[in-house]
Amino acid sequence: MDVLADVLAAMRTGGSVSARAEMRAPWGLRFPATEGAAFHVVLRGTCWLVTPNGPEGAEGAARPAAEPLALAPGDVLLLRDGRAHGLAHDPAGALTKFAPARQEPSAPIGHLEIDGPGPRAVLLCGAYQLSRSRVHPLMRALPEILHLPGRHGALHSITELLGAELDERRPGRDGIVPALVDAMLPYVLRAWASGRQEPAGWAAALTDPAVGRALEAIHAEPARTWTVEDLGACGGLSRSVFAQRFTALVGSSPLAYLTWWRMTIAGRLLRDSDAPLGTVARRVGYRSEFAFAKAFKREYGTAPGRYRREHAGRGTPRPAT
Repeated sequence: MDVLADVLAAMRTGGSVSARAEMRAPWGLRFPATEGAAFHVVLRGTCWLVTPNGPEGAEGAARPAAEPLALAPGDVLLLRDGRAHGLAHDPAGALTKFAPARQEPSAPIGHLEIDGPGPRAVLLCGAYQLSRSRVHPLMRALPEILHLPGRHGALHSITELLGAELDERRPGRDGIVPALVDAMLPYVLRAWASGRQEPAGWAAALTDPAVGRALEAIHAEPARTWTVEDLGACGGLSRSVFAQRFTALVGSSPLAYLTWWRMTIAGRLLRDSDAPLGTVARRVGYRSEFAFAKAFKREYGTAPGRYRREHAGRGTPRPAT
């Protein structure tokens, strides 16, 4: 089981949205806060990321503006929480609302053009629709603004392909571009994980031989009656050594993470399928609906049936089987 792909599949609530923006200076774009994660790819030219003052977080406390960030060709930005921000040719310039159009209602990407006398820049701007109700700790480990400079290994290849497809309207483009945009997210996360040097955290957990194999086992068979000893054996470690190592890297004990992931799957099944409660319970390792309902309410603060009534249809539909 690919843990990274499984995590993203669990968090996705719909397809990505994106638009190609071609501007000549002077220009400045204001992007409102959005659900999920916002992203930008600098395909041609240069620009600045501007993060103005504004309410942030559940408490609504104003957060000071970060220093403007210079962006070069090939750079990729991921704004983890979809916070409001701006892009401009000059960090001191005025910003206007980003309002792309579509050539056709069914077009997979939008477009925006701003004419001017100055240098040209071409961007791909968009957002990934990700659930905010149950954010995976892997996503919480990301910086709020993840900046990956151009020429970043395989990620650079995807941005080059995107640029080529967006520059010319060739047969198949409407299918290729959305697929490349969706594929870019795991490449971004992989590039982030491979570049981390910290000895702990999810980046280290994914690449750790023992903990990584245990995570793969949990994601492959979440309904299995796992013990800490079983999970440690996946990576050839004793129970005590494995438990200590897993907790240090992941931030929770092996069985606590197992329960968290089971309840994440359960919430998705209740929201996106018509599977009976008994089926959902068995899919996540519970032999009785009563035991499942008790665990679910402890995690979500509400009964499974009520959760389904309140959240049905909010994600990407999936079959019940």
